[in-house]
Amino acid sequence: MKNRYFKQGTRNEQNLYEDIILESIQIHGLDIEYLPRELVNKDIVTGEDIMSRFEDAYTIEMYLESIDGWDGEEDLFTKFGVEIRDAATFVVARRRFEHAVATYEDDAFIRPREGDLIYIPLTNSIFEITMVEDDKPFYQLENLTVYKMRTELFEYAGEDFDTEQDTIDDVELQTYNQIFTLVDSGETYFNVGENITYYVDSANGDTVAAEIVDWDASINKLSIAHIAASDGDFVTFTAGKHIISEDTNITRTIASIGEDLSAEDMFNSDYSSELEDLLDTSFSNPFGNVN
Repeated sequence: MKNRYFKQGTRNEQNLYEDIILESIQIHGLDIEYLPRELVNKDIVTGEDIMSRFEDAYTIEMYLESIDGWDGEEDLFTKFGVEIRDAATFVVARRRFEHAVATYEDDAFIRPREGDLIYIPLTNSIFEITMVEDDKPFYQLENLTVYKMRTELFEYAGEDFDTEQDTIDDVELQTYNQIFTLVDSGETYFNVGENITYYVDSANGDTVAAEIVDWDASINKLSIAHIAASDGDFVTFTAGKHIISEDTNITRTIASIGEDLSAEDMFNSDYSSELEDLLDTSFSNPFGNVN
């Protein structure tokens, strides 16, 4: 039996310890934007969601444990190109997370969640939470005061960002857009930002939802992104079918289909121009010229 005259931590000691931890993070930490992930069409088998949405960004201070640089494998050169595999560990006070984030979400949101994002303004980078540890340090003074989050650099895969912060929402520029050329019609009114519905199979009610990112009425050119099917399957669009605007209820027919790879080409051009300064192709073959 424990000696009842000696306690590991009284309530006053626990509160003091928690206040010290909180103040230390506020002094030595960074202001971080915490982005909760909203699942739009969750697959009950895999637990994944092809179409996720991020609509809120909460400012909260966190301590970056990796003071000597990013963890992980960093820059990895493969036959498929350069992969950046940065990782980091963040520490956030439980009390601050409850006040700054959990208070504004639903009752089930009581701790950081795997899959949520962390935006670091200092480096202009986004990390995805892969694991949350809630028992380290392990019961100091019989109390748990922080969450420790292991994160990896976020890879954009078509998620919808509507946080109203341009520095975060601009991550959508890394994707490609589906382009529709529509059949001429007297109905020409579309709003950028509104959703459209594409009927894959009218008999079964299978639909695809997408967001309009650009509309040129003079040439009937419609660009869409954030495409998600109601059944979670991959969908190939077909010319001759209809799309319906959810705001104006306008129905238009698709004449032809294409893709906009301008964002991808832009990044490839940047790499090409930088490599021209690094690679010297003027030297001759030291083993002789190949005929």
